[in-house]
Amino acid sequence: MFTNKTIVLTGANGGIGSEVAKQLSSQGAMLVLVGLNEVGLHQLNQQLGGQHHSIQADITSFDGRQSIVSFCQQLKYGIDIVINNAGIGQFSLFEDMDENQISAIININLSSTILLTQSLLPLLLTRPHAQIVNIGSILGSIGYPGSTVYCASKFGLRGFTEALHRELMDTSISVRFFAPRATNTAINTDKVVAMNNELGTKMDSAERVAIELTSFLKTDDFSKYLGWPEKIFILINSLLPSLVDSSLIKKLPIIKRYLAGA
Repeated sequence: MFTNKTIVLTGANGGIGSEVAKQLSSQGAMLVLVGLNEVGLHQLNQQLGGQHHSIQADITSFDGRQSIVSFCQQLKYGIDIVINNAGIGQFSLFEDMDENQISAIININLSSTILLTQSLLPLLLTRPHAQIVNIGSILGSIGYPGSTVYCASKFGLRGFTEALHRELMDTSISVRFFAPRATNTAINTDKVVAMNNELGTKMDSAERVAIELTSFLKTDDFSKYLGWPEKIFILINSLLPSLVDSSLIKKLPIIKRYLAGA
């Protein structure tokens, strides 16, 4: 499936990103690993056999995005898939956040992803079949206390993905949305893990998420959401949000206890 396919993967240094890279590499993909940590990218590439490309670039800057585009323009066979995986999390009360924190979450998770996608679009349009896969979150469909701005960024990413999918339906590019639930990576602090354990919220391993994403890439589905009962919660939230309110208000004292110590 991925042999002779070149895949751009942002956030390749992260917990999910590195596991996705391992899965795709093992199935024959040529990767363009994008991240902030140059040493980490090199080490990851070496772990995968050293045959891939790596670019140290900050997607939140014009120069960083342009360096990615310029590199991809020089690839002999172009690029086939872009996986927009770079992102940061949030675990804080909205009232305690400063302007820089809010801007950073929106910029990295949404604005920069949109701008990078737009910059790479001309390259993707030259391919007979291409994909843009945006890594969202279950919290892109369910507003959750302590994740207000993160939810806003992922709600926005889901809307962007859906609209671009429809705009490009008459082209060779499929635009898709993949939404993990809580994942046990460094993006979640020890307090978040402890809170999830107390609430009974399940967390997937990064390897499991990577396996599910790789499987998703082989389908024609527009979207995939991970986790049960999270998937049913999304449906209930869209039809009867007051029921989700009733469930979350019972958990709110526990959530706010952990937020107070965040």
